[in-house]
Amino acid sequence: MTQEVYSICFMCTVRCPIRVLVDNDDVTWIEGNPHVPGIDGALCAKGSAGLALLHDTERPQHPMIRTGDRGAGQWRQASWDEALDYVADKLKAVVAQYGPQSVVFGERTNLNTHISKTFMKALGSPNHFTHDALCKGSVNTACRSLTGYVDPQIGIDYGNTKHIILYGRNIFESLEIKAINNLMKARSKGAKITYIDPRYTVTASKADRYWQIRPGTDLALNYALINVILNEELLDMAFAVRWIKDHRQELAALKEFVKSYTPEWAEKETGIPAKEIIELAREASAVKPAVIFHFGYRGAHHPNEIYLRRSILILNALMGSLEAPGGLFFKKGLKAVGRQDVGKYVDQDFPKITVPRFDGSGGSRFPIADASHGNPQMLAHAILHEDPYPIKALFINRFEPLQSIADSNNTRRALEKLDLIVAIDINFSEIAWMSDVILPESTYLERGDSIQVVSGLKPQLYRRQPAVSPRYDTKPGWWILKELARRLDIGHYFPYETIEDIWNFQLAPVGVKLSDFDKKGFVTLAEEPIWWDREKGIKFNTPSGKFEITSALMENAGFPSFIPYEPLPAPPPGQFRLLVGRTATHTHVSTQNNLYLNEVCPENELWINTAQAQKLGIKPGDLVEVKSAVGSGRLRAKVTDFIHPEAVFMLHGFGKTVPAQTRVYRKGADDSALQENISDMVGGSPAYDHTLVQVRPLA
Repeated sequence: MTQEVYSICFMCTVRCPIRVLVDNDDVTWIEGNPHVPGIDGALCAKGSAGLALLHDTERPQHPMIRTGDRGAGQWRQASWDEALDYVADKLKAVVAQYGPQSVVFGERTNLNTHISKTFMKALGSPNHFTHDALCKGSVNTACRSLTGYVDPQIGIDYGNTKHIILYGRNIFESLEIKAINNLMKARSKGAKITYIDPRYTVTASKADRYWQIRPGTDLALNYALINVILNEELLDMAFAVRWIKDHRQELAALKEFVKSYTPEWAEKETGIPAKEIIELAREASAVKPAVIFHFGYRGAHHPNEIYLRRSILILNALMGSLEAPGGLFFKKGLKAVGRQDVGKYVDQDFPKITVPRFDGSGGSRFPIADASHGNPQMLAHAILHEDPYPIKALFINRFEPLQSIADSNNTRRALEKLDLIVAIDINFSEIAWMSDVILPESTYLERGDSIQVVSGLKPQLYRRQPAVSPRYDTKPGWWILKELARRLDIGHYFPYETIEDIWNFQLAPVGVKLSDFDKKGFVTLAEEPIWWDREKGIKFNTPSGKFEITSALMENAGFPSFIPYEPLPAPPPGQFRLLVGRTATHTHVSTQNNLYLNEVCPENELWINTAQAQKLGIKPGDLVEVKSAVGSGRLRAKVTDFIHPEAVFMLHGFGKTVPAQTRVYRKGADDSALQENISDMVGGSPAYDHTLVQVRPLA
């Protein structure tokens, strides 16, 4: 008999609500939850490929303990008790010799992050990090510097916008089903899309205006847009008067700052005609406040990243598009509807931790970066130089430092110095292959996880519940950490036995029952969208309670709120700026070996401009070598006019070296092996698109 199970996808970080059909303890179909407005039953290719993940024989099937050299692929099967005892004994020895701060836990942010943070706090280490800084740390810092909120607390009203401007936000390939559906509804009502990117993408093909901007010059464009808006008085002055701190002084200072950054100046820097820059400023103003300058998702491109992201948000403020239909809004959580927040185990009392973080996040190295996520790009430096102290044990949960952190060759050297590496994963990832112990996690179709709180215009709760029993000897991450904690004598911080215990603990303060999820898989806690009063009710979380163009957060830390634009020279002859990105059929580094998705996109190519390829003697499909100051790789050339002559591009996540992943083994090139580990030291993100590479054909 077929059963339906409402759950949450985890083939990427968007976590779309899904409806799973189950027959005889096996998944037969996955689709978007038809009860969720904006989802309407839709699902992307990655979500559909959850079936292949469930049945994949090439994922870890039982706990494994390394028997040979690191990376040699020599393992022995172990029981869960043996593997957990082994890890606990090793960890006790590390802590006894080097202290709990010598232990680092890194993960891709997930619904159970409050549990992994609990584990580290109970252990006495400050060193929990997530992938967020590698993706959008500078976006986070920019948002906090201007509004007081982190970027996940700011939403985008795609469905009612009249014009959206996207800076490399390749929204139709970096898929969010609900956002795309809503944007297409807005398009049907006449909304415009402006897309700005050195590479012509699927999103570019759907835009009304596409600008092939010189790579790395987006800040120049924005300074020119601000120049036009202020000089032609195109801004929403009523909004500015109410909500920009010291608006007269700030707007006058901003106008003076951008005085020399004219559209004509920007044309020379960006390659975008001055008249078109002026036209965009006027078009955006004509539909304000229902206009969106998209502040981005991955904001990890260049060392001045925070200033670019701040300039985008300032453009929104000038248009008055904050807390406006068709613009941006501040997401409303459970407290906005008179409810308490869900319970989190990390909110318990723990022994005070006085040592600094290993990465300097929120401290000496990155003083205004968000320490709740950390700065994992400093991992190799901390291990190799024992700065600020020795790092000896690393836990990794669904995160890939060897393909997500720049200069992977250096990271690999650093990992060799560790006494213990433990991977909690669903794949034979690069880091799992280098680990001492692999603790295989059940997939999202085989396990339940903590309750998901979806803040927005209508706060909601969602539940991921197991659709089927595990195919192999795998366990949920929350169970693994509890069992480790018990062996380390900190088990009292994990007062649960089952996923139902976790759910009931979380829901108790909210006043929602588990049975409330049964009918549709989610609970909506507001009947109507919650918008703050634009006259007197916007609640900025800054010291001033207003939008801060001159940022207290930055200025108090010794960072200027604005920096003069530094012209970006063209790469030397024969060199290119390396750009990386995504496709609709893969999630970062985790799905390349998926049976279904690998068939659609089995390896990456190097996009190179036609004229540049001809100069180098490169023909379509030729094998080429790409070389930087830190590494090299080989892949096939995609010769095209649809990329700027100063840039080359490759998809992220290929060039894998683990033979257990047979479908993708040694296919394409690894972008992280080429990227130099450069950071935006103010915002906190790496500068992934700042590396210069040489390209040459191979015989």
